[in-house]
Amino acid sequence: MSLKSWREIPIGGVGFKLSTEVKTGEWRAMKPVIDQNKCTKCLICWLFCPEPAIMWDGVRVEVNYDYCKGCGICAQECPVKAISMVPEFGGE
Repeated sequence: MSLKSWREIPIGGVGFKLSTEVKTGEWRAMKPVIDQNKCTKCLICWLFCPEPAIMWDGVRVEVNYDYCKGCGICAQECPVKAISMVPEFGGE
C-alpha cells in the first residue's frame, strides 16, 4: 500500500488494531491493585477504564493486566480509594 498524501490515510491510521487485539500491558510502569475489602463493586473503574482491563465476574472486580496500560484513571475515579497504583516490579 503506497500512500501519496495524508488525505489517503484511513481513519485510525495505517495498520490500526483494536486494543483487544494487542496486549498492551507490558507498556506500564505502574499497575492498579484493588483492595477487595474496600471495593464496593460500584464499577466506576470499569466505566472510566479506556481499555478492556477491568473485569467483573459477578463477585470480584479484577484487573486484566494483559490490557492495562497503567494510566491510573481507575484509581483516580474510585470513590472509596480501593485502587492503588503501585510500581510494576516489586510493588505488590
